Amino acid sequence: IDALIAVGGEDTCGVANKLVSDFKAPIICVPKTIDNDLNATDQTFGFDTTISIVCDALDRMHTTAKSHDRVLVLEVMGRHAGWIATMGGIAGAADYILVPEYPFDINKVVDAIKIRKKEAGYAIVIVAEGAKFASGEVLKDEEKDSFGHVKLGGIGDRLAKALEEKTGFETRAMSLGHVQRGGSPTAFDRVLGTRYGLAAVELVHAKKFGRM
Repeated sequence: IDALIAVGGEDTCGVANKLVSDFKAPIICVPKTIDNDLNATDQTFGFDTTISIVCDALDRMHTTAKSHDRVLVLEVMGRHAGWIATMGGIAGAADYILVPEYPFDINKVVDAIKIRKKEAGYAIVIVAEGAKFASGEVLKDEEKDSFGHVKLGGIGDRLAKALEEKTGFETRAMSLGHVQRGGSPTAFDRVLGTRYGLAAVELVHAKKFGRM
């Protein structure tokens, strides 16, 4: 093998790095993940497409939340990084954004939702799958995947239940799940992916392996 270009996120690039360090394998890694959580990388390709999908979902949720006077919770991916929730939430005008980096106080969320509900008649919360209650509540037994990562998911339902109990407002949760990971990429991601590909091939020609 003259060269291997690995395209992926934390796990893919981690394995590639291990092969380089242990076997001096001729590998270049290209940062592609919707989570935008790779070290030393301003933006991974796949991220822009994902937050566009999240923004579109929030636009649609505003319509139904307003017509039914409800509180809606949208759970998004991101693992232990809050980029998708933050950027998607800002673009889609969510009323409250919850990210893994900062465990949240449910009472502060409740206070904000009550104010928003009084002003607009409805409210929308976006929560990253890795977000946690400040109280330290655990969603479920921490099942792990083949890479040792805790399998995430379910925080949206748990949050919706807590909000409904504490506010009395009808609250529904939705998880975009793997819808966030598919479909046609945005123009920005197509250009960024092409630029990364070009840079990777240039590194191969220069025999500068073990780089991302």
